[in-house]
Amino acid sequence: MRFSQKIGITSIRESFQFESIDQRLENKLWNNILQDFFEPFSSYDSDRREICKIIWLEFYFNRIDQIPSFSSGGVYAQGVIKYIEEWYFESEWYEKYDLIEFLSSLVQSIPFIKFTHNCNKSLKEEMSAYRIVDCSIVEITSDEEIVEIETAIQNSSEFNSVNTHLKAAIKFLSDRENPDYRNSVKESISAVESFCCIITENNNATLGNALKKIEEKFKIHKALKNAFSSIYGYTSDSGGIRHSLLEDDIPVTKEDAQFMLISCSAFINYLKSKIE
Repeated sequence: MRFSQKIGITSIRESFQFESIDQRLENKLWNNILQDFFEPFSSYDSDRREICKIIWLEFYFNRIDQIPSFSSGGVYAQGVIKYIEEWYFESEWYEKYDLIEFLSSLVQSIPFIKFTHNCNKSLKEEMSAYRIVDCSIVEITSDEEIVEIETAIQNSSEFNSVNTHLKAAIKFLSDRENPDYRNSVKESISAVESFCCIITENNNATLGNALKKIEEKFKIHKALKNAFSSIYGYTSDSGGIRHSLLEDDIPVTKEDAQFMLISCSAFINYLKSKIE
């Protein structure tokens, strides 16, 4: 906290930035783009030009013959970055997040680039209501929640079905144009169900049956087993989320989907630690 904030002359941000990006966060994210995305490529000029070409074509959907280039041929990377800068500072808050998402996906598998990590640091410092999880902008304000989800994705990396369900849950939840909270909940609980089937070595087991075996084999607390059995019932009984919509069904909200994703991720992490 700065001195001016301590003595009350300048204000301290007390509310999350939801559906907005103020100037400080806007500047910090732009610095992340320059310093943490483009700068690491400065020693790899051909890679930098190629990644600028990908952004030009696959994010902006521009014409290839209009990309900034040298008179002798070849992409002029600095010209593309200037184009991105002009667009960035004129764009809407959600378009900025679209760009951050896209850039995060481009460098996901490059270990020496800390773009996603440093963007999340900026988002946290400026009290954004969003974080980057698995290259998707998700409305989650707690770092502990993010850790649970990311850890579950890492823990399930060797189990393709579990990993696929978790990533699908994130995608359904984070789609800002057409979020599908109902299917996000389905995918979250399906991730737990798949993991339990793997643990019990029974692909045909329901989550309820699998939990009974896990309770006996790994000595999980009965109350915890019952809690997840109840959650499974919420999704699977006659009026549950996995069944067709009925006229009197209660709509599934964003809060429901967030709770299920975080809870199911935490339970997967718990089971993973038990079997190890």
